[in-house]
Amino acid sequence: MSQSPIPPITDDALQAAEPKYGERLIAEGNLITFPNPRVGRRYSINITLPEFTCKCPFSGYPDFATICVTYVPNLRVVELKALKLYINSYRDRYISHEESINQILDDFIAACDPLEAKITGDFTPRGNVHTVVEVEHRK
Repeated sequence: MSQSPIPPITDDALQAAEPKYGERLIAEGNLITFPNPRVGRRYSINITLPEFTCKCPFSGYPDFATICVTYVPNLRVVELKALKLYINSYRDRYISHEESINQILDDFIAACDPLEAKITGDFTPRGNVHTVVEVEHRK
């Protein structure tokens, strides 16, 4: 009985095994901040992130949402690319709608300590159910 030869490992196979640069950045997913350029002036920042994904912890099905972040900065402002990468880090997490939005708020507060913050997750309907989760923080 002859054995079939093992196919050689190709460059494509090696590339598939190594995380791509974007995947590495997403995996790091740290919120980065910088000094508020107008400390003492009360103003709000509104950010919309329309491509949020996570996985249902019960079914494993993907959940999709638009995340809206509205906040009044204190001493620090969140860097937008870092926020995008942080949000993308949820794509393979098994987490409920409620927990994901609460965790985003907790991490956001820890990173930039805003005077006020509101995070809204507007989840795409699945199975005829539409969910909107809102959480708020005030100092």
